[in-house]
Amino acid sequence: MGLQVEKMEKNMAKLTIEVSVEELEKAIEKAYQKNKKNISLPGFRKGKAPRFMIEKMYGKGVFLEEAANALIPGAYYDAADESKLEIVSRPEIDVVQLEPGMPFIFTAEVAVKPEVTLGEYKGLEVPANAVEVTEEELEARLKQEQENNSRTIPVEDRAVQDGDMVQLDFEGFVDGVAFQNGKGENYPLTIGSNTFIPGFEEQLVGANIGEDKEVHVTFPEDYHAADLAGKEAVFQCKINKIEQKELPALDDEFAMDVSEFDTLEEYKADLRKQLTEKKEEEARQAREDAALEKAVANATMEIPDAMLETQVQEMLNDFSSRLQMQGMSFEQYCTMTGATKDTLEEQMRPQAMKRIQSRLVLEAIAKAEDIHPTEEQMEEEIGKMAGMYRMEADKLKEMMTDPEREQIEMDLAVRQAAALLAETAKEV
Repeated sequence: MGLQVEKMEKNMAKLTIEVSVEELEKAIEKAYQKNKKNISLPGFRKGKAPRFMIEKMYGKGVFLEEAANALIPGAYYDAADESKLEIVSRPEIDVVQLEPGMPFIFTAEVAVKPEVTLGEYKGLEVPANAVEVTEEELEARLKQEQENNSRTIPVEDRAVQDGDMVQLDFEGFVDGVAFQNGKGENYPLTIGSNTFIPGFEEQLVGANIGEDKEVHVTFPEDYHAADLAGKEAVFQCKINKIEQKELPALDDEFAMDVSEFDTLEEYKADLRKQLTEKKEEEARQAREDAALEKAVANATMEIPDAMLETQVQEMLNDFSSRLQMQGMSFEQYCTMTGATKDTLEEQMRPQAMKRIQSRLVLEAIAKAEDIHPTEEQMEEEIGKMAGMYRMEADKLKEMMTDPEREQIEMDLAVRQAAALLAETAKEV
């Protein structure tokens, strides 16, 4: 494999990768062997036509595209490793030469990790945060515990009320025609959560189990789907299940049920202690965040667009995965909320930039301060990871590659750099 590396402006680089004629020929032959069973030629049984006859019939390049697609990932991976560049984006691939009997040449344009010039980062002034727990906060926490220990009971003798949890079937229509991603079955919805299009949930109040209910809504004028924007829609709905919460009484018996204490007053004292500890941790985190924000503002770096877009896509993929875990597809979410992939990306872009800048600055501080986690800290972190994966720590270490171990070391160093910012910050 041949490789040329060209440094470009704004922390970009172009890798020109050349795959030998021999490697390309092997990939073409592999593509032929994979596809020949599906090819029929006059005079040959299906799957028995020689490669040269197929190429004569369909052209010399009949298997080229599949061969190239098979070669690109491995060739790019090897080239990226050989280049020694710190690549921080997905590659943008462009085929330069793809012909039978010639080397396969393609380019991969990538973002390279930016250099960071640190400014002042120690002793930064940050706002002070109070850690006093108010009576209102204590009562709110007690109410939360009451909610957490509530029972969900089925409701069969009345209609839907605000605050109920329902399961419903629905299908949406505009001008009598069903629209895409407007249908759901046994969908869980809390009435009053404002999850669906404005006006949808309120119209389910008063509906009974098994009853067909028409819900009339108007899509927002700025709705992402042009064919639905501003239009009136009718949803045919049916309630399959109604549930409500039943809260326990706040008394000594409640305290004994949910804690190690015998009285409600003892339990409340412990909750106050927990809230105080939480506020202290939040204050430490706020101090760390404020110091990091100033350290980032004091530093200089040039973030390549490709690096930012890669971070945005990772955040969008994480969001989509969380939706799927909740039983909703990304398409359904967009239909019911009016969001689009473009609008979500735009909303995520500032946070993506902040994540990138914060990480780069913390890595630079870790390097400047020569921060390295101890072996004991590494063992503790690997032990935590093993617990998450329900594995033995020794087994996880055996499976771990050098790059994975280096990533753990860097993550720990970054945390220690963030702690250094908080420790040296001055509250004003």
